[in-house]
Amino acid sequence: MNSVKIVTLGCSKNEVDSSCMMSILDKNRYSVENDPQKADIIIVNTCGFIDAAKEESIDTILQMAKYKETGSCKKMILSGCLAQRYPEELLKEYLKLMEL
Repeated sequence: MNSVKIVTLGCSKNEVDSSCMMSILDKNRYSVENDPQKADIIIVNTCGFIDAAKEESIDTILQMAKYKETGSCKKMILSGCLAQRYPEELLKEYLKLMEL
């Protein structure tokens, strides 16, 4: 069974979106993993409406990307408004780290 860690940043809408993602993943037999070091998949649900939120999202992306090198993480996925608003920039900068 694949394990998933979801990191939720930003507004309450992201909390709801993350909850919906977990429900779908649970129905498809993914387990929740609280420790990113042990997760097979890490989803970063980003926020990108104000500069501080953008910075927090980028910092978190970089922090979680380390687990692809040192942990069991095989895939990192970005969701949320930062990923939706700046997909080209994120792909250009972080393509090797994740999937959008």
